Amino acid sequence: RRALREAIAAHCAPTLSRLFDQHQVPGPYTPDATATGHRSLANAALALLTLTDAGDRATAQFAGADNMTQQLAALAALLDIGAGADQLTRFADQWSQDRLVMDKWFGLQVSCATPDKAAATAAQLTTHPAFDMRNPNRFRSVFGALAGNHAGFHARDGAGYDLLAEWLIRLDPVNPQTTARMITAFETWRRYDPARQTRATAALDRIADAPGLSRDVAEMVGRIRGR
Repeated sequence: RRALREAIAAHCAPTLSRLFDQHQVPGPYTPDATATGHRSLANAALALLTLTDAGDRATAQFAGADNMTQQLAALAALLDIGAGADQLTRFADQWSQDRLVMDKWFGLQVSCATPDKAAATAAQLTTHPAFDMRNPNRFRSVFGALAGNHAGFHARDGAGYDLLAEWLIRLDPVNPQTTARMITAFETWRRYDPARQTRATAALDRIADAPGLSRDVAEMVGRIRGR
C-alpha cells in the first residue's frame, strides 16, 4: 500500500500540487460544507505530496494554520513519513485542555505508526500523564487506533495481540462494557496464517483465564473463540 501511494504521489505530483493550491480556503475558518470540501480535497492532496516533498508543505501548513483541522491534517502527513516530533509537542501544548482533540492526538500517533512500531507506540502512550483507561474515549483513542492499524495490530511477533489483551484484562473490572466491545478486534483471527492464529488465540485464552472475568467479556471471548 505504501509503495502504491508513493507511486501515485510521484506520477500525479503536478496535479496534486495544483489541487492543493486551488483548494486552499482563505479567510477565517468556517465549518460549512463548501469550505469543508475544499479543505478535505487539499488535505488529501497534501497527504500524498508529503511523500515526495519531505514534508515541506505540511510543515508550512501546520505553522500557518489557524484551526485544528488544518493542523491535524498537516501533523498526520508528517507522522506518516516519520517526521513531526516538534509539531506533536506543539499540538499537545496548544490543545491539552480539549479532551476530544487530545483523543485525536493520541490516536493519530498509533494509526500513523509503522507496523513494527505500532504496539510499542501504543504502549508508550499509556505512560503519558493524560492517558486514563477509565475514560472510554481515551482508551479507545489508543487501543482502537491500534486495532485499526491492521498491519501493526497483526504484526508477526504478536505484540499487538499481547498488548491489547493485557490492557483489556486491566480494563474489565473498571468497564466491562467497553472491554467487551474492544475485544471484537480479535474477531477476524481465522483470516490469518497459522502463526498469527496461534498468537491471537493465545491472547484470547489469556483474557478468558483472567481471574474474576466479567460475564460480558467471558461471553464475547467464548463466541470469538468458537467455544
